Amino acid sequence: MAENKQHQFDFWLGTWEVTWGEHEHGTNRIERILDGMIIQENFDGRPSLAMQGMSVSVYDPGRDKWCQTWVDSQGSYLDFTGEFRDDNMILMREVMMEGKPIQQRMRWYNIAPDELDWNWERSEDNGQTWTLLWHIHYHRK
Repeated sequence: MAENKQHQFDFWLGTWEVTWGEHEHGTNRIERILDGMIIQENFDGRPSLAMQGMSVSVYDPGRDKWCQTWVDSQGSYLDFTGEFRDDNMILMREVMMEGKPIQQRMRWYNIAPDELDWNWERSEDNGQTWTLLWHIHYHRK
């Protein structure tokens, strides 16, 4: 992994075929923008999932954290912070659901030059256990 933390997310850059479930698939294009300081994601779940979304990610040296904002065609807005640790990029957030705190996280792992895995997970016990909600496998186009 790159020594410069600004480049820790470089593994994600490129155009990807993404698959989940038994036959669901879409695309995800990730590129650097704004003088290379911002990583922009453009997800398209069609034809399997009627959802398009985008995120912007930036490394904040003041907090020593990655920060990401996600928006999509279903009106979602999510904000995450996290870091690259133990060969995983993990970005998390906490929300209140039905009056109790829930942690949500995205985890990039099994990172290789032409493929990787991504999980959307949640915890109802302050991160002691995690429930997998969505697994996506990335394969570079």
